[in-house]
Amino acid sequence: MKYDFTSILDRKGRDAIALDALGKIPGFAPGAPKEGFDAIPMWVADMNFPVCPSITEAISRRVSHPSFGYFSPREEYYESIIKWQRTRNHVEGLDRSCIGYENGVLGGVIAALNVFCSRGDKVLVHSPTYIGFTNSLGNNGYQIVHSPLRVDAEGVWRMDLEDMEKKIRKEKIHAAIFCSPHNPTGRVWERKELEQMMELFRRYDVYVVSDEIWSDLILEGYQHIPLQSVSEDARMRTAAFYAPSKTFNLAGLVGSYHIVYNTWMRERLRKESSLSLYNEMNVLSMHALIGAYHPEGYEWVDELNQVLTGNVAFACQYIRDHFEGVRVCQPQGTYMLFVDCKDWCRAHHKTIEDVEHACWDVGAAVQDGQMFHGPCHLRMNLALPRARVEEAFERMNQYVFNKREV
Repeated sequence: MKYDFTSILDRKGRDAIALDALGKIPGFAPGAPKEGFDAIPMWVADMNFPVCPSITEAISRRVSHPSFGYFSPREEYYESIIKWQRTRNHVEGLDRSCIGYENGVLGGVIAALNVFCSRGDKVLVHSPTYIGFTNSLGNNGYQIVHSPLRVDAEGVWRMDLEDMEKKIRKEKIHAAIFCSPHNPTGRVWERKELEQMMELFRRYDVYVVSDEIWSDLILEGYQHIPLQSVSEDARMRTAAFYAPSKTFNLAGLVGSYHIVYNTWMRERLRKESSLSLYNEMNVLSMHALIGAYHPEGYEWVDELNQVLTGNVAFACQYIRDHFEGVRVCQPQGTYMLFVDCKDWCRAHHKTIEDVEHACWDVGAAVQDGQMFHGPCHLRMNLALPRARVEEAFERMNQYVFNKREV
């Protein structure tokens, strides 16, 4: 490969919560490993690869000029987004008036809900559910109504349209959060599913906040379909949120963006985002996006997705071969696994907390899936060099699921 996805980065002491928070945030971060084991960060959703070289080059060029005063976004910023969306997602007709900056997707989600709803309103969300949605909605006075995804006979997570309709009608819901690809299951939605969902929302006048921050991380054999592309009504009913942060590991620089075609919605969203004065672009994050959406970034993401496809295939096969009673639906996108340990725990008279602590003790720093509404689940980040992924699963095999005393 042209780019480096094999070097093991030493991130400890480099401001990375993935490592520096271990053992320091009870109930959120995994515990620190026991003596003799190094930590393999498999919890927080960032990557353990060096960033694309065009990003550091773009930032370095800007940093070389010793002035960081007030600024306006460059035309190149908007052009980069438009070209990226056209090339990667086949989006036509996007112009800069439809693009707006967001400090983060979660802030944009709440701003959009404030446009669509009144505080105290009920919002439809699929479960399992990203913990950021749970916390943000609760903290801002909204009530989540969960519609569970179902695993079909082929092991694919599916929407339950009948359940969604029942809850929309009963709870008088007019806003939904949609995650595409889905976090934490890694499901990449098919066009027919999106069309059926949006027809349901049209029928009951439900506005949609679509979190598509994972949309570039699609495993081989699948294709992301922007929700706004499935119909004209979907285009005008949806506020979609994107970022280079997940794709290129830039979360520490802060910077996302929305795409909104509906003029009324766009104007209200921008006003809502301005009320707290929080939503101001950082000049370095602007240049990071330009560097990410540079031609080199296209190549880098293609190679990244090959690496992630291989890591996911390895991990899922390893679980099937070695962890009897542990089940996983193979993701189609993202780099996260959502692993069901219910049968294993029942057979071994253990709790999911027992499993988590056993993993953490040997440095497999996985995440508690209960935060994501998985009753007996682990959430695992596979965006690591393959050698680290293999080492983590060997440790879980020896010391957790087929236990040998540490």
